[in-house]
Amino acid sequence: MDKMAEDDLTDRVLSRLEGTPDPRLREVMSAAVRHLHAFAKQVRLTEQEWLSSIRFLTAAGHITDDARQEFILLSDTLGLSSLVDLINHSDVESLATEPTILGPFYVPGSPHRDFGASMVEYDDGGQPALLKGTVRDENGQPIPGASLDVWQNAATGFYAVQQPGLQPPTNLRGVYRTDTHGRYEIRTVRPVPYPIPADGPVGGLLADTGRHPWRAAHIHARISAPGFEPLTTHVFGRDSEYLDSDSVFGVKESLIRDFVPGEDGLLHCESDFVLCRAGAAA
Repeated sequence: MDKMAEDDLTDRVLSRLEGTPDPRLREVMSAAVRHLHAFAKQVRLTEQEWLSSIRFLTAAGHITDDARQEFILLSDTLGLSSLVDLINHSDVESLATEPTILGPFYVPGSPHRDFGASMVEYDDGGQPALLKGTVRDENGQPIPGASLDVWQNAATGFYAVQQPGLQPPTNLRGVYRTDTHGRYEIRTVRPVPYPIPADGPVGGLLADTGRHPWRAAHIHARISAPGFEPLTTHVFGRDSEYLDSDSVFGVKESLIRDFVPGEDGLLHCESDFVLCRAGAAA
């Protein structure tokens, strides 16, 4: 038998996958093998580098639990999460608000809060703020009864899920509804920049590649309404640090807003959201 060449091995693996019953799985796995083998051949991957990669992934699995998803952090910091978002939701001709990544700190089941109610349940010295705006369709018509599932970090930089013994579990989280005119109002605090968890393998990788772990200040929102495509997006503060170097590549220019002092002593931030009709998204 002739000695096996590198390309011969790749062809043999691909041949084994030809019998995969599910055509989509066959397509995805075949492409993954081709690209993975091409990567290893391009960089001439050493055995020690291969083993280090296995150890890295093992460590990511060990540190992952119900409150922390290290593989999402890895996907985010490599730009994969943002790329998947662009592939599935980007339409340059759409007037809809640009989406961005979900992030690792979303927790379902936030409490429903009244129009204009505060979602601050723990005083950490944050600057009081009012986030308000209108949810509309692409024709500019307001959408009454739209749901806004909103969450953010505290002035300390931490999300409630990161400090279960300190912050109430529903602090700075809430589900709001737009009124009959499509308007919403949310009392909160000004978001601040924060580092993604950097005490695990992903943090080590950032350090090894000369990158910082910081995210620009933002408020998360998942917006939905019957008959419309759901939207996951952010509201970024214009004067925040790290807008140009957000560690997970989540900043988009169209999502940056101003926080302006109001006569009521609150920082006011206006952010309208535009949803596209179901079936119209790219």
